[in-house]
Amino acid sequence: MMVQDNTALAQAFVKFAVDAGVLRFGEFTTKAGRLSPYFFNAGLFDDGAKLGQLATFYARRLLACGLQFDMLFGPAYKGITLASAVAVELARLGHNVPFAYNRKEAKDHGEGGLLVGAPVRGRVLIIDDVISAGTSVRESIAMISAAGGTPCGVVIALDRQERGSDGSNEAGNEGGRDNAVSAVQYITQQLQLPVAAVASLQDLLQYLQGCGDPVLSAYTAPVQAYRARYGV
Repeated sequence: MMVQDNTALAQAFVKFAVDAGVLRFGEFTTKAGRLSPYFFNAGLFDDGAKLGQLATFYARRLLACGLQFDMLFGPAYKGITLASAVAVELARLGHNVPFAYNRKEAKDHGEGGLLVGAPVRGRVLIIDDVISAGTSVRESIAMISAAGGTPCGVVIALDRQERGSDGSNEAGNEGGRDNAVSAVQYITQQLQLPVAAVASLQDLLQYLQGCGDPVLSAYTAPVQAYRARYGV
C-alpha cells in the first residue's frame, strides 16, 4: 500500500523545493504531452547545500515511514546521486547502510558488469526522484533480483498523483487514453512494492493555499484544475 506522507515534513520539503527553484510554476509540457502548471526538476538540487538538505528529507521520511531495508539502490542517473547522498545522511543519523547503483551500459574491464558499489543482497530499497513511468522501477527490480537481492520498496521526492497516459507508464494503456491509475499506484498494485514519497501533489496544493505569497497562491486554481482533470 502507499505509505502515508508526514504532513509537516512534506510542507517543509515543498517550501524547500520552491525556494531552491526546483519546483516552478507556469506552463510546462509533460512527457505525456499535458500542459502542466508546475514542474519539478530534481536535477536542480545542484550544489552541496541543496543536495545535503534533500538527503535529510529523504532520510527523515525513510526513518518515519517504517520501511525495513538492508541497503539502498539508485537507478542511473539521478538515483546514483540520491542513493549516495541519502546513505551519507542515514549514516550521520546512526543508520549506516550500504548502497549500489547501475551503469547504463555494462563495463567490460575492471570489475565489469552493470552494478557498482556494495554487493546487492537482502532487502533493497530503490531511491529515485519521481515515478513518471514504471520503467525505471521495473528495470531496477530486474537488476536487483538478478543479483540476488529482494526489492522491498521505493522512495521518491514527489508523487504527482496523476493518471498515466500512453507512453507515460507501464499500466497497459492503449490508443492514447488515460490510464485509471498513476505510475505510483501501478508500482504498489501491480508490482506489489510499497512507495514512500516525501511530498505529494496534495501537499503542494496545501502549501500554495497557505503560503501567504500572492504570486504563488495564484497558482492554486490552475493546479487544482490540473489535478481535477488528470489526478487520481
